[in-house]
Amino acid sequence: MYDIAIIGAGASGLMLGSLLKKNQKICIIDSNAKIGAKIRVSGGAKCNITNEVVTSDNYLGEKNFVQNILNAYSSGKMLDFCKKNALETIFNEKIVKGTYFCRSSKDVNDMFSKLNSHVIWHLNTTVTELLYKDHYEIKTSAKSIYAKKVIIASGGISFKSLGASSIAYDIAKSYEHEVSRLDPALAGFTVQKDQFWFKELSGVSLYCQAKVGHKTFDGNILFAHKGITGPIILNSSLYWNKGLMSLDFLPNQDLKSFFKSNKKISSALPLVKRFVLAFLASIDLEDKAISSLNKEEKEKLYKLKNYEFAPAGNFGYTKAEVTKGGILTSQVDDKTMESKIQKDLYFIGECLDVTGELGGFNFQFAWSSAYVCAKALNSNI
Repeated sequence: MYDIAIIGAGASGLMLGSLLKKNQKICIIDSNAKIGAKIRVSGGAKCNITNEVVTSDNYLGEKNFVQNILNAYSSGKMLDFCKKNALETIFNEKIVKGTYFCRSSKDVNDMFSKLNSHVIWHLNTTVTELLYKDHYEIKTSAKSIYAKKVIIASGGISFKSLGASSIAYDIAKSYEHEVSRLDPALAGFTVQKDQFWFKELSGVSLYCQAKVGHKTFDGNILFAHKGITGPIILNSSLYWNKGLMSLDFLPNQDLKSFFKSNKKISSALPLVKRFVLAFLASIDLEDKAISSLNKEEKEKLYKLKNYEFAPAGNFGYTKAEVTKGGILTSQVDDKTMESKIQKDLYFIGECLDVTGELGGFNFQFAWSSAYVCAKALNSNI
């Protein structure tokens, strides 16, 4: 019988194990053969571990719940944790403002492996069901595992190739927890017929501004054979719920300043020529001297500043970095991460209805929620 069983050897599960007092019998269960599968591939295998400025504004979720957890364990505390454990962090804003990376994702997993030396591992072990009668019986592909307390840290359903499954939601539902609608997020957009010209630009990257709902993102987009991707598109996918969004292909620039030029449009504008030619074809405008444009043609060209379109959908769970939606936080105590419905059952990390933007925000929520849970569990000893 374990005192504590953690289901999931990802970011939140590993952090939790490392923070728990060592005088307890603890196990971590995961379907993968190695720990930290998602950590390994994150941030281009350099793990975007946190962000310089992290607030509830960077998340979809109940604001007070998210902020209370972030307040308990800030990004500054996580950076101190890394320093204490000799994990070098590197500040790199090239992709997303304020992001901290590590030299290698392997370094992160190696750190957690050492910090969890007191833990008993059950790897290559798939959890199938969680039963309760005085204590928990965790049914798995190998055998039943028994524990007094169980923490669900198995994440969402994105990246099934890395062992992702619906077990967190299945367990939650079996104990009368509600799960909000699940969708792939932080993924590229597929496009409708009017935007098929995007596909012709596969490989072209531009700096622009995206607006979706109340959110605005500045950064790079990348045209792909499926549609459109890149950092600001991934972030936009988090907030997009069907309907229109817009792109400004010339952010912080006034199109009027180019109208005096005698050069052709494709040469006068400070944009990739291949993009301009494709854009002009899409709005049925000839590539001619920009100074010769009449009022109607200028109005067409102004679509560069506010190009509205409705994505067809996104690239799906196989490409999505996270799962949007999850176990309702109104049924979880933000001071302990314990279920308000079922005693000694806890939920941390991505399985909850909290989803962060690109740039270390989802990892930070994993670290913070694990800390809140560990503090509660340690105080009960």
